[in-house]
Amino acid sequence: MNRKIKIITGSVAIVALLIFGYFWLDNILFDGVKPKYVSENGFRATLFSNKNTENRPTIILIGGGHWGDYWGQEFAKSNYVGLSLPYYRKAGLPQLMEEIPLEYFEKAVLWLKEQPEVNPNKIIVMGASRNAELALLIASFFPNNIHGVIAFNPSSVSWSNTVLPFNSDSVKPSWTYKNQAVPYIVMDKIKGTPTSTIETLTYWKNGLSDSVAVSNAAITVENINGPILLLSGADDEVWPSAMMSDMIENRIKMNNFHFDFENIKYENAGHLISSNPNNPSSIRQGKMDIGGNSYDFNFGGTETGDMEAQKDAAQRVFKFLSKLEND
Repeated sequence: MNRKIKIITGSVAIVALLIFGYFWLDNILFDGVKPKYVSENGFRATLFSNKNTENRPTIILIGGGHWGDYWGQEFAKSNYVGLSLPYYRKAGLPQLMEEIPLEYFEKAVLWLKEQPEVNPNKIIVMGASRNAELALLIASFFPNNIHGVIAFNPSSVSWSNTVLPFNSDSVKPSWTYKNQAVPYIVMDKIKGTPTSTIETLTYWKNGLSDSVAVSNAAITVENINGPILLLSGADDEVWPSAMMSDMIENRIKMNNFHFDFENIKYENAGHLISSNPNNPSSIRQGKMDIGGNSYDFNFGGTETGDMEAQKDAAQRVFKFLSKLEND
């Protein structure tokens, strides 16, 4: 009996020691940036902030994923708050990027405004590619709650769901608000080719050739209640982001925008300028499945051009946040 008690007592002591050791080591290694997983108020996200952060500028990273988590960590390390916010292809979220309600993002913003880490008057959105389209749209729809935008390789208009091969074949809006479609350019799905490669730039430019459709689907960026930073690769071969950035700039000028606006275009850079500048990739092509066949498409730019753009863009992002903080 005494032997059993000794064994049990010894086991409990070992477990307690392991638990104590874990928390002791965790405290030693903890750098102040621990992700907090949020699944409430009708949205799913990951919050990044320093443990001592209070009332700080906050960046909502539209699309989430590895990209959102990377930037969320970087912002938290600089004593900002980052919210990595996915909106499809996660448990409990839509599986397709179509008919996404803007109310989903509004819920995230309203939740953020109640958090002690967050300055409710300095919440901005940031996105890349189609998530930049969405970031600009969100900021234009909710000017009372969003106070700036950082958009990498953005769109000046909203597009139909059919621009993405994995979405439904029937035309639908990509985004909705109050159960109504956000106006969009209607697009046929991109067609495959006899080869293993596909060129996408012409596809998007054709969509922008209809001036009436473009006017109807244009994002009302003049309604954004804060500064805007556009960053694009002049050699983007995925879609004409530099061209669409200029379209945004023209609309801004026509509507007497009262906040800071920058339209930065990088020569020799392509579609990947929002990536981690400290971990450059040599990958120059992506893959697209069309009708069960796989096609390669070019991101554009050069490896050196992308790397230089990524580094400069990161500096501009933090300069943007510093100015937002001090205004």
